[in-house]
Amino acid sequence: MDKNLVGRCGTYCGVCDWKEKTNCPGCQRCNGKPFWGNCLVAECSIDKNYNHCGECSNLPCDKLVGAYNSKDHGDNGERLINLKNWTKGNTTYLKVRTLNTEES
Repeated sequence: MDKNLVGRCGTYCGVCDWKEKTNCPGCQRCNGKPFWGNCLVAECSIDKNYNHCGECSNLPCDKLVGAYNSKDHGDNGERLINLKNWTKGNTTYLKVRTLNTEES
C-alpha cells in the first residue's frame, strides 16, 4: 500500500475509480483540493496535522459521517473500517464505492 495514496477519509486512493478517470493524485498530494473542489474532511485532517481521520479522537465526526452517508459516494462502513485498521498499523484496505454504481 502506497502511503501517499491513503485517503484522509478512509478511501484508499490507489484503487479509486476517480483516480483513473480524472488523474486525481489522491488527497495526500492535492492538499485537500481534489479534482471536484475543496474537501472539508481533508481540510480538517490537514488542519489537525493528521495523515487521515483515523488519527483523530473524534472519529467519526459529523463531516466524516456526511461523506459516508452521501447518496452518490457513500459506503457501507468500509471507510471507517479502513481508518481503524490504518491507525493500528494494518496496511490492508477495503475498496470503497467511489462512483455511483447506477451510472458506472
